[in-house]
Amino acid sequence: MVRILAEDHHTGVRVRGEVQRGEHLLMGWVHRVLPSLVGHEGLQLRPVRLVELIAQHRVPVGDHRTVLARRAAYDHPVARSSNELDLTDVPRSRLATLPTALEPGPALPGGASLWVKRDDLTGLGAGGNKARKLEFLCGDAMAAGARSLVTVGAAQSNHCRMTAAAGAVLGVEVHLVLSGDRPDHVTGNQLLSTMFGAHLHFTGAHHSHWGELEIAREALADQLTAEGLAPYSIPIGGSTAVGAVGYVVAFHEIMAQCSAAGIAPAAIVHTSSSGGTHAGLVAGRALWRAAGHDASAPLPEVLAVGVAKGVNIGMPDVADLARDTLAVLGRADVEVDAADVVLDTRWMGDDYAVPTDAGDAAIDWAARHGGWVLDRTYSGKGLAGLLGNATDGRWTHGQHVVFIHTGGLPAVFAPGGRP
Repeated sequence: MVRILAEDHHTGVRVRGEVQRGEHLLMGWVHRVLPSLVGHEGLQLRPVRLVELIAQHRVPVGDHRTVLARRAAYDHPVARSSNELDLTDVPRSRLATLPTALEPGPALPGGASLWVKRDDLTGLGAGGNKARKLEFLCGDAMAAGARSLVTVGAAQSNHCRMTAAAGAVLGVEVHLVLSGDRPDHVTGNQLLSTMFGAHLHFTGAHHSHWGELEIAREALADQLTAEGLAPYSIPIGGSTAVGAVGYVVAFHEIMAQCSAAGIAPAAIVHTSSSGGTHAGLVAGRALWRAAGHDASAPLPEVLAVGVAKGVNIGMPDVADLARDTLAVLGRADVEVDAADVVLDTRWMGDDYAVPTDAGDAAIDWAARHGGWVLDRTYSGKGLAGLLGNATDGRWTHGQHVVFIHTGGLPAVFAPGGRP
């Protein structure tokens, strides 16, 4: 038996109770919700189960403004200002812990210095790059009065898992359209998605048949609309002009951090499958160029490592998506050229979500040289592309290369998630 006395310093509300052995595993939740948790031997405590404590402090469904106001109070100045970006007219839900760290790594083959942008540590639902997109997608959804979110992805989609977490924060239903068949036991991202309260809809489709998956998403959105659930429907990867704004912000964040570290990056390298992250970075670079920042230093190349068939053959058109993203920001006057889009298509292997030897070697390299955990579908192949380009002499001693670590930790605990 564990006896507790807890007081919420903001409201003065005290909760007293006792829990059976085993229930103390949930006491971490109480630590987060109630700032003070103190045992007191002399009190006559009535039995209170933790489910009752949770019910007393749960944010009502749909009361997302309370959550977002509280989160905004903890925003870092760099995240609030987005380094001079004007986001006044762009709806945004504060979901991510920003800015994420930019940390030095080991020397690369050829002698260039590696820096890792830790977007695996965005906080939302175990972290990952999709939190940046979801801030603006969910902001748009809430502004439109959405009561549910619908999105789509592969069976172990990081994007779907993070959308489920966003729904939990905002108090709206989440429906995930997934490839493959329903497993006997959910693992990895599916397990977390169910913990966040999402509804999982398995299509039986192959994970690379994105057209089939998108049709299923649209059909489900129509069904939910008919049921009065006012869905906001998000395509694979959250790769829309609205979602890409998240990586416009990220580009400016990276450049500000590099300046503070006294370095001028030669390249910003990331993984690309649906094109949204790439488009956001390209748009951010174009804005930086137009503003004349650090005119004496060359702009870093934005290098995408393609890991899906569609993006590798120009679907979507990243330059067009970047232009649409600039239009969302009211900056359609800023130019994006085809030459701004740099894509290395050599590292996908046989197909999306099919592991490669180079990707597995990169995962091992990251774990042993930096303590970073990458996944076999996405970030591992991206780092493989970076290491391959470094080995080929793309960068040399004295140059600095930024790798955006997009996350993927939960997939390690799914079947086939480890080399």
